[in-house]
Amino acid sequence: MFVILVDLDGTIINSGPGIINSYRYALRCMGVDCPPAEDLTWVVGPPSRRSFPKLIGAQRDVEEAVRLYREHYGEHGLFNATVYPGMREALTSLYALPARLFVCTAKPQDFAERIIEHFDLGHLFERVYGADLEGKFDDKGLLIGHIMGVERIEPTRMVMVGDRANDMLAAARHAVPGVGALWGYGDETELSEAGATVLCPSPHDLATAIRNLLQD
Repeated sequence: MFVILVDLDGTIINSGPGIINSYRYALRCMGVDCPPAEDLTWVVGPPSRRSFPKLIGAQRDVEEAVRLYREHYGEHGLFNATVYPGMREALTSLYALPARLFVCTAKPQDFAERIIEHFDLGHLFERVYGADLEGKFDDKGLLIGHIMGVERIEPTRMVMVGDRANDMLAAARHAVPGVGALWGYGDETELSEAGATVLCPSPHDLATAIRNLLQD
């Protein structure tokens, strides 16, 4: 049976509003100039420990910024998101292939599990894989390798779906085909340069794109 790894932020859900508001809260608490929300879309997807140094400087207390961000996000931002139109139907079609579906996210696993259950998607996924609070598996390449080991999956039987360069680069490290989700926060240039095998314009096209990829 084929295995499909699916990113969460910017792929399954549009979580930008909750994430960006929580970044801005943390920046204000740290006394750092806070960019407008429209200039912070790049923080959606990558691990917060990698994004905050670019915002507050490497010499500042990144762990304190991450703590403040998570405090606000867990209370106010977690469910400030929407499932992308057509994504629920796409996941249902992929589940019926049949295929084994796993969430593969750099978001802390506890947050990811709560989001998946909140949006009533848990029945479609065999398991949710994410980072821990100390940053283990912030590197999505390591996370994919961990999933492959735990689930005993061969890369020839896998596909990774995601909207950012780190998703495509992580998949390529394991010779796993990457499907670039153009409806998320990464654009065609970012995903292509990161080695996406296929670019998919919308969730409505996802099931067909993956079927075609798996048949090649």
